[in-house]
Amino acid sequence: MPNFRTTRRVAHPPARMFALVADVERYPEFLPFCKSLVIKRRSIDEDGVETVIAAMSVGYKAINESFISRVKLDRANMKIVAEYVDGPFSYLDNRWTFLPDTSKGPDGCAVEFYITYEFKSRMLQLVAGAVFDRIFRMFSEAFEARADAVHGRPPALPQATGS
Repeated sequence: MPNFRTTRRVAHPPARMFALVADVERYPEFLPFCKSLVIKRRSIDEDGVETVIAAMSVGYKAINESFISRVKLDRANMKIVAEYVDGPFSYLDNRWTFLPDTSKGPDGCAVEFYITYEFKSRMLQLVAGAVFDRIFRMFSEAFEARADAVHGRPPALPQATGS
């Protein structure tokens, strides 16, 4: 099964990055290939974990697909998990983790992103497999660019000078 994993270090705090990724309604405004996103249902369990059922339509050239996922927003643990409910996949698992990381500044964050999937259609699997890494790199870059646009680009850390 194809999968993609990346860690992006950004100069925004974990809570701010979590909120940006959790704001799924805004995805069509900045996420490449996302044509629409409609929230079907929201609920919060006794542990404070919010669950969102969302229908997302994506498109690239002649390929247009829609799918429904269950997104669990665990603010206390800074984790987001999206699981497949219905659509063109036979399997989809997407996970985000937001950890403090000062490599990009005192309030920085390491955003860990993981996705694995399998399409029901072999043809769609072949087509997607050819561009899979590039698309998900674009997605992770889009979230960082969105954070900079919404919250401002934090100042760069001073560079160490040699003597």
